[in-house]
Amino acid sequence: MVDYALDRKVRADVGPVAGRRAEAAPAHSARGLDWLDCALICLFLLGLYTNYTVQISAKVPFPSAPAGIAGLLLLWRRRDQIKPKGFAWFIGVVALYLFSVLCAPNISFLPRRTNGLIQLTYSITIGYALFLTVTQGTRRQIGRLFLGFALVIVIGCLLEGHAGFRPVSDAVRNIIYKQGIYENDLRDTLFYGRVRPKFFASEPASVTFCFALFTFLWMVISTWRWKLVAYVGLVGVGLYAMPGPTLLLMLVLILPYMLFLTSRGPSGRLDFGRLLLVACVAAIFLVAFIVLAQSLFPARLNEVMSGNDPSFFYRVQGPALAGLDAISRYPFAGNGITGEPFFEREVTNLYLRSPFYSAHWQVVTPATELVINYFWLHWIYLGLIWGLIMAGAITIWFRVLGVPSPAFCWMVWAILGQASGAYVGPTCWAVLFLAAAAAVLHQRPEPARARPRVLVAMTLPGRNFRPRDRRFSPVG
Repeated sequence: MVDYALDRKVRADVGPVAGRRAEAAPAHSARGLDWLDCALICLFLLGLYTNYTVQISAKVPFPSAPAGIAGLLLLWRRRDQIKPKGFAWFIGVVALYLFSVLCAPNISFLPRRTNGLIQLTYSITIGYALFLTVTQGTRRQIGRLFLGFALVIVIGCLLEGHAGFRPVSDAVRNIIYKQGIYENDLRDTLFYGRVRPKFFASEPASVTFCFALFTFLWMVISTWRWKLVAYVGLVGVGLYAMPGPTLLLMLVLILPYMLFLTSRGPSGRLDFGRLLLVACVAAIFLVAFIVLAQSLFPARLNEVMSGNDPSFFYRVQGPALAGLDAISRYPFAGNGITGEPFFEREVTNLYLRSPFYSAHWQVVTPATELVINYFWLHWIYLGLIWGLIMAGAITIWFRVLGVPSPAFCWMVWAILGQASGAYVGPTCWAVLFLAAAAAVLHQRPEPARARPRVLVAMTLPGRNFRPRDRRFSPVG
């Protein structure tokens, strides 16, 4: 009876403290996401991977339709998690984009820019919904989801390249995609020694881009102590299964991870001792990127250096030239969102005069194919002043949402922008919001395991009472 009374007293004393701790812990850290949320995230990622677009009308596309459907459903499911301050900044960001459209030169292009603003708002909305959902999951749950998707991609590419799966993949691609299918297998053989796998995507670049993104997100979110070693191993497997320079960006992505996340101490603030160490490690990965680029893709690198690689020009070199030209011509508000018809002639002439451009290349049409780089499209569309205003507004919005390092998000976004275009499309904003969600999860401590109850030994007059469980040392 005395032991039972003592146990009741200890539980009564400890109970309120444990209850307060449980209330202070975030609910999502213990509960995670249900199966429907995980399925919708997978559908969203599938939309990014396939970039399957439904043409609603001649001028109104529904880009990445699976991602759009999943994003709108996720937004409805997360409606209770939307805080008034975060929603107010969402409205503010969209309003600022509207003002930038009104400030752009040549008002006759307003209808097209309005169409672009609608697409941009749609992409930001579903990206916001994805962020709210991913941050409700646990680190282990979300990390496994991204790793699983990356492994499916690399296994599919191995089957396509080495197990005779290519005819099936090509047949499905011909059914899904009506246009924009990559068919330049001769170029692949010249640069990489074999045809690159597409694995149900429209082009190899989509495969390597999504593999790089999903694998990197897993590495950031995972709590495994050997994850960096495994990440480098996955880079090697990816280079074997789906050769392409886009995968080398995975090594460059180590730089923002090391500088802005790993260098933070337990308090979440930058630790300058750690910063110096991780800067050295990041520099090693940067050197590895340069060495691997020269050794793995020498034919492609020679074509780039001699100005005979149109893909690299339209993705990296040309957009940089067009961006700097737009900043110098229209520094206040740029060319306006989706203002390709407005700047098509200027950019085409700029490309033709460039020493990096080859006279043997066919002039690209339509105008949307002139710049395939959403990082530089930000400055081409908005100019220097409005570009900085929008970057600042989104940074403040991320701070309101609790993102620990917006600089990490922007740097990841800029690096991956060298391999993707369509500023108003879902992919551009999904990269930014997924980087933000990964930063939030990275700084979130894993929930502590339930600790067994410790009974406190008490000494009563004339008799000593000790806990029956000898695994715990008595106190007092």
